[in-house]
Amino acid sequence: MPARRFARLSSRTVLRLVPLLLAVGLLSACGSGEDAAPPARPVLVQQPTPAAGAVQAFAGEIRARHETPLAFRVGGKVAKRWVDVGDRVVAGQPLAELDAQDLRLSRDAAQAQLTAAEADARLAAAEFERIEVMFQRQLVSRSLFDARKSALEAANSRVAQARAQLDVAGNQAAYGVLRANAAGVVAVRHIEAGQIVAAGQTSFGLAEDGEREVAIALPEADVARFKAGQDVLVELWAAPGQRVPGTIREISPAADPQARTYAARVALALPEGVRVELGQSARVYAANAAAPALSVPLSALVQADGQAAVWVLDADGQRVKRVAVQAGAYSETDVPVSGGLGVDDWVVISGVHLLREGDAVTPVDRENRPVRVEPTDAPAVAGDASAALDAGADRLDAAIAG
Repeated sequence: MPARRFARLSSRTVLRLVPLLLAVGLLSACGSGEDAAPPARPVLVQQPTPAAGAVQAFAGEIRARHETPLAFRVGGKVAKRWVDVGDRVVAGQPLAELDAQDLRLSRDAAQAQLTAAEADARLAAAEFERIEVMFQRQLVSRSLFDARKSALEAANSRVAQARAQLDVAGNQAAYGVLRANAAGVVAVRHIEAGQIVAAGQTSFGLAEDGEREVAIALPEADVARFKAGQDVLVELWAAPGQRVPGTIREISPAADPQARTYAARVALALPEGVRVELGQSARVYAANAAAPALSVPLSALVQADGQAAVWVLDADGQRVKRVAVQAGAYSETDVPVSGGLGVDDWVVISGVHLLREGDAVTPVDRENRPVRVEPTDAPAVAGDASAALDAGADRLDAAIAG
């Protein structure tokens, strides 16, 4: 009987001592002075994208640097045409020929005039020789001698004139064959055999071999933002994602009277092994220095001391820091920013109100993939639109499509 009471008393005592022991353990932990470090907070991050208007895209076409319109220098009826659009030609190659009958007749007439002039000159020379001998013997007057001398000079001048006319007629006969002035590709054809053409009427358009350019049209409202020598990027429709550097070579000083756009040419700096073909479609990307270069989602923006700011990952990508920015006009989904934000920074876009300076984080992207910050030498100034264009080239298509 006493043994049962002792067992029952021991169990009750142990149950009463459990809370006391737990409390003592907690107090001991608190008294050690070591706080448990908070776990790293998962955060959703995203790199800034080019702001709307910071990058402009223009549709263009691959053209030759030198495009020469070819025309006959004389008029007539087209007798033969030897080339068509797309044919490759070399310098001096015949392209078309006029009916040469009239040209040959003109040359024959010029030859006959030269023959007659030479005969008159020989006669004038013989008469002058006789008069000169008689004048030395004082058998003829001075006036007759001067007359025969003037007649000889006039006859010689008519010979020179007839010879020049023969050369012109010979040249015109040669102009009856239209030849390529350089090696290239026939880009345009405006004539057909049997057609009557006038002197100077364009017959073919030749795209000469050599440099290739992109022809674009700049809108009237934005033409002042562009200048010759400005760097751009060019992407071929046939090779999406592969961009090559280019430079605006020239801008027309006058607008097209119908489209009210300004024609511009972009010179290409093609890397080794990259080729472009005439007529290919291309897209030219140009930075707009008048607009903020970057934008972030609205959810990334916070207010700190009355100043707009965003949270970005530090150099090792394990902690966050607050960066003050200048916000532009808000849109439905994002806001343009300028200031100390770079194109390669990772910006926290969710739960920003729960973060504090130096918080440990675990960054992931929109597809829940871990993000690792890589060191970069890219420019980190958002206000530099040209730097944003160069460093953010991989995100240009998405920005334009958006």
